[in-house]
Amino acid sequence: MLTILGILTSSLLIFIILVRIPRDSIGLSSFANTSDLLGSPGSAQRFLDILTVSGIIFYVGIAVQLNMQVN
Repeated sequence: MLTILGILTSSLLIFIILVRIPRDSIGLSSFANTSDLLGSPGSAQRFLDILTVSGIIFYVGIAVQLNMQVN
């Protein structure tokens, strides 16, 4: 069960990192600013930051638990 959660969490983290809007990309930034697809760019960035940190903490917790089960 923990292995499945670890795989899902790592997949979610990879997806979040790939979805993040690059700050230097003019095309994507202008699209995000004009369409309001994700809300304001600042709030979307903050939400993704919080989600990323939460996912990393959750993933590390699962990794520790799996390591303790092996030993």
